Amino acid sequence: MSFRARLALVAAAAVALAIVAASFVVYFVVRDQLRATVDASLETTAAQLAETPVRDFNHFAMPASQLGGAPGYPQIVSATGDVFPRGPRLALPVTGRVERVARDGRGTFLMDSQVNGTHIRVITFPYAPGFAVEVARPLTEVDHSLGRIENYLILIAGAGIAFATGLGLIVSRAALAPVRRLTTATETVTATGDLSERIDSSGRDELSRLAASFNAMLGALEESTRAQRQLVADASHELRTPLTSLRTNIEVLASDRTLPPGERERLLKDVIEQLGEMTTLISELIDLARGEQQMAEPEEVRLDLVAADAVERARRNQPAVTFVTDLQESVVHGMPSTIERAVANLLDNAAKWSPPGGDVEVGVRGGAVTVRDHGPGIDEQDLPYVFDRFYRAPSARGQPGSGLGLAIVRQVAEAHGGAVVAERAEGGGTRVVLRLNGTVQNS
Repeated sequence: MSFRARLALVAAAAVALAIVAASFVVYFVVRDQLRATVDASLETTAAQLAETPVRDFNHFAMPASQLGGAPGYPQIVSATGDVFPRGPRLALPVTGRVERVARDGRGTFLMDSQVNGTHIRVITFPYAPGFAVEVARPLTEVDHSLGRIENYLILIAGAGIAFATGLGLIVSRAALAPVRRLTTATETVTATGDLSERIDSSGRDELSRLAASFNAMLGALEESTRAQRQLVADASHELRTPLTSLRTNIEVLASDRTLPPGERERLLKDVIEQLGEMTTLISELIDLARGEQQMAEPEEVRLDLVAADAVERARRNQPAVTFVTDLQESVVHGMPSTIERAVANLLDNAAKWSPPGGDVEVGVRGGAVTVRDHGPGIDEQDLPYVFDRFYRAPSARGQPGSGLGLAIVRQVAEAHGGAVVAERAEGGGTRVVLRLNGTVQNS
């Protein structure tokens, strides 16, 4: 059964329950009112007869009446159960309770009974000593009226349930329209792989919020897929050139065994350098791919200590430059390994552009790492693109590197809810500031 049908069924069941409950209330209220009218009539008749003077029972001052007569059908009952009807030979039922009223002279009561298949209402009250009187009125009209009311209520209930079912189908169709659109969009994306599919999310209800969340998810998937394809395309482009050069050098070394020793040594050196560049490129590609995955549970990280470790390694790897530090205690929430990788990339980039013997200034303060070199600086037109994957400014194309180092820095910053900016430093060189959100302690 579809959700729409179940929703309509629930609505119909709720309406049916309400109608049935209301019908029962109406039925019993009307029944009690009709029976109360009959009871009041019998009590009036009983009061009138109770005031009648007692004479010889053969001339009992009670009018003869038919069972269906207006005043009711009377019958005298003795304490021994003998009956003295006052009309046609028709005896009302006599119970032990009726005999007790005749015997005790008290205990008026009303009851239902049957006479010759007719439903009657009977009042019994004491009269003369040792005698009681029963007065009966048929409930035929009452039962007939209740039967008509019962039929009306059944018709009303049926019509109400049918109306509720139809209305439930209409309402459920309108209410589930966003769900159908969501289902259609999901099926379209599954069948075509087109992540640009979107659904209308106008409105402020829960289903509109669901549609908006679905659109946001599709947008994130589309952007992720686009980034993955771009990464593969860029990586293929960047790998093609060193692979071609490496293959050429190896083929020359393998095919020409008469190369002069100096030329062979130069080619071998080129091969080693190209292998190193490819190793670095592949390592950075792996870092990018890992960075796009969800981060593990963050922890408190002493940013100043992470930067100090990165500076020590940079000093060993870049002995031609001097690293000047001003590291103030700062604690952030994040992943130590990825933060250290980002800081190391900033230091490597600064050292690469620093002149021999130049200074690289490294500072940590308030959850931010600042790295400043004294090289030629970045051209203004290149500043917006230096953190893009594989971007290399014209002036940098003769330098070693893959163009991924600063892209990794930006990825780490964004993963930690922060940002990274580069600017031309006063007096020459470049200043890069990596800011990580979530600072919990500063000093």
